[in-house]
Amino acid sequence: MPLLYVALAVVLLLILMIPLKMNGFIALILTSIFVGFLVGMPMEQIWEVIGDGLGGQLSGTALIVGIGAMLGTVLADAGAAQRIATSLVNKMGIKRVQLAILITAFVLGVTMFFEVAFVLLIPLVFVLVRQTKLNLLWIALPMAIGLSTTHSFLPPHPGPAAVVGVFEADMGLTLLYGLFIAIPVATFIAYTWTRVPFFKKINPTIPEGLVSTKQFKEEELPSFGVSLFVALIPVVLIAIDAVNTIFLPEDNGFRHIMSFIGASETALLIGLLISMWLLGPRIGRPLKDVMKSCSDAVKPMAMILLVIGAGGAFKSILVEGGIADYIKLITDDWAMSPIILAWLIAALLRIALGSATVAVMTAAGVVLPIAQASGIPMELMVLAVSCGSVAFSHVTDPGFWMFKEFLNLTVTDAIKVRTTYTTALGILGLIGVLILNMFIG
Repeated sequence: MPLLYVALAVVLLLILMIPLKMNGFIALILTSIFVGFLVGMPMEQIWEVIGDGLGGQLSGTALIVGIGAMLGTVLADAGAAQRIATSLVNKMGIKRVQLAILITAFVLGVTMFFEVAFVLLIPLVFVLVRQTKLNLLWIALPMAIGLSTTHSFLPPHPGPAAVVGVFEADMGLTLLYGLFIAIPVATFIAYTWTRVPFFKKINPTIPEGLVSTKQFKEEELPSFGVSLFVALIPVVLIAIDAVNTIFLPEDNGFRHIMSFIGASETALLIGLLISMWLLGPRIGRPLKDVMKSCSDAVKPMAMILLVIGAGGAFKSILVEGGIADYIKLITDDWAMSPIILAWLIAALLRIALGSATVAVMTAAGVVLPIAQASGIPMELMVLAVSCGSVAFSHVTDPGFWMFKEFLNLTVTDAIKVRTTYTTALGILGLIGVLILNMFIG
């Protein structure tokens, strides 16, 4: 019955948003209330759970999206994004622009949250689209695929890293094995999906207000070195923190300092302040001109943040309604390969709960006894769970709404693009784990 409730909720959400053209935020809130009633949640508790879910989602997203949007706008308004885009195209050529953006996404994605890297890269994608006149999806999809892969497959991201801890696996080996799977799988999907005839027909426009429309002359642009330095400051700080987490003991003083400096919010804020200093004069001498760019950057984020927050509220209702516990119960007696079972449990939780991190952590608790008795290397079991958690992103996933809103897609097109590519990543990732198990199992 709980899975039927999830199905009914998804159907209601799609009806509200597709035929009725309802705003995503309102539709998600109404659907959350509907599910609360279906699972028998006390009426006075429904709004409390919705508020906690919305607040919890935005507590980890609002600062990242807000500061990241400001940094991206400063980079764009100062011409730094155009310089990076122009240099990438000049060095690799328009024919290799997908490879350039995929490599960039992997470099950023190994150390950064999906949301952080997404908001940093999306202005660059918009500038590349404007410069090359290519389809927005042609450039944005390889970026999103690269980020989804690194976010869900590889530690030191929170989900996979937490499963490494639960399974007592080796972090370095998990990352190494994960890269063997992630790089070829993401590359294959990135190059295949954008060439499917249906996707080539989807040609969304850049959302208004999310990127500077100014075209700079060559002499007005900052140098490539300065532009790249400013863009990579958050990446470097976050990467240092990730390396410290893996290799330094918990009581190490430098690790404690970097855990603050390398936090996504701090790293982005430092990057923003340095960008104001180095690039601000190119926007306008008075600080108020730079502040205007930052203010303009935040305005278009309001509805995006509300929709993402509502996605978190929906997820919270599903979790508090006992959906995760029900899935644990029905999978207890399934007899199949431990790798496939781990993947399937994570995938079912992903479908029901939306959040890849919640799905991967819930699945880890279910799979742990099976993994310990299987004799399969724990690193592969971590990857099996992580691969399952990336599949089937749809309307219960807050990341789905970020993807939809930033790429200006309809709900239908977002499902056809986002849901299919994440599912392909998950399935091919599972195949990769099974192949690795043949050699190192």
